[in-house]
Amino acid sequence: MAQDMTDVMKKAETLIEALPYIQRFNRKIIVVKYGGSAMVDPELQKNVIKDVTLLKLVGFKPIIVHGGGKEISRWVSKVGKEAQFVNGLRVTDEETMEIAEMVLNRVNKNLVTMVQELGVKAVGISGKDGGLLKVDKKLSNGQDIGFVGDIKDVDSKILYDLLDNDFLPIVAPIGLDDKFQTYNINADDAACAIAKAVGADKLVFLTDIEGLYRDINDKSTFISRITATEAEELINSGIIGGGMLPKLNNCTSAIRAGVNRVHILDGRLLHCLLLEIFTKDGIGTAIIADDDNLALGVPRDGFCNHEN
Repeated sequence: MAQDMTDVMKKAETLIEALPYIQRFNRKIIVVKYGGSAMVDPELQKNVIKDVTLLKLVGFKPIIVHGGGKEISRWVSKVGKEAQFVNGLRVTDEETMEIAEMVLNRVNKNLVTMVQELGVKAVGISGKDGGLLKVDKKLSNGQDIGFVGDIKDVDSKILYDLLDNDFLPIVAPIGLDDKFQTYNINADDAACAIAKAVGADKLVFLTDIEGLYRDINDKSTFISRITATEAEELINSGIIGGGMLPKLNNCTSAIRAGVNRVHILDGRLLHCLLLEIFTKDGIGTAIIADDDNLALGVPRDGFCNHEN
């Protein structure tokens, strides 16, 4: 009985710890970029959707921007094609674009269904709907990689309308150019552009790593919190490479555009969103504005725990 009461009290303490964060972010917009392993593992998928739904129910205004790269690659291989990437971007010919749009729309509606099963109204759209995402053709270091879009404009009105009417928007990263040609968009790029356009308080990237490291091979170099300027210094130093480089560029770009905080989380960890947002220590890497860092008196090495 005593142990049961201790467990109950711990749960109560957790709820009380979350209270100031619920108060602070009430009615604030949070953009969640959803991708990686958390999309393909059914159990992780259910828990991510539960987390986002809970955010909605306690007063946040979440927007999900999802990927679907692994599922697209699976379907590409089914038609006898081999997925090709240049600098982390999928080479997208006409047939691949058709497959990508089919897969992303299917993923989109599955996510809508999962949210609505939990009692929250959701609307799934792509960047084509309402002219949400307008793009130009994207080149990779001057190389033509097909129908890959570079976002030039976000018409945020459709998202504001959905949020104001108590819907949870779920966005597939597909856009149109000025000639109404369909383009595939990197989901990180789409999430970043949307977060900037709607003035999001938070932008969260769910990834397949714990967060940011100064040395990926040395777990002791994990960075819990870092300013935008420090992140840019890391980028320019050449320490950051691979798929984390464009992601970190998106993080600093979002901060410079007014997004309050950007979080890189391990989507493979159950309830990572709740642990990061509603607990004092957090679990991932937070990228913050330079003046935010100074106001909190955080050392410039960026290795301390972070309050949200």
